[in-house]
Amino acid sequence: MSTHITGRFKYTSWDENAYEELESGRRLTRASVVLDVAGDLEGEGSAEWLMCYRPDKTATFTGLQTLRGRLGDRQGSFVVQSDGTFDGELARGRWTIVPGSGTDDLREIHGAGAWQAPHGPEATFELDYDL
Repeated sequence: MSTHITGRFKYTSWDENAYEELESGRRLTRASVVLDVAGDLEGEGSAEWLMCYRPDKTATFTGLQTLRGRLGDRQGSFVVQSDGTFDGELARGRWTIVPGSGTDDLREIHGAGAWQAPHGPEATFELDYDL
């Protein structure tokens, strides 16, 4: 049976740059992000995001995030693949734990979840996982 957890993360660093400017205000960007994680998962993380912005300032994105820290009485890290959208005010994404990416006490972790972030440095998440 899966364990359901919730928490929040706060972006402590966001470095985003366009790598291709397209017609009519469209652009492709890459962001390198550092974050603190709190709640049922305590620790830190880092992410690499690729984003496609449309002229109306909405976007679609994909990326990989490494989460490191304590989950209950277990310590370790794992990687999540995340895909989502930004509507100009709120980013929403789905997480899937990358199989085989867990380390230490989280070596066998697998599962999926979701997160959302209003425009700004803080977000909330939920994750269902098995070990």
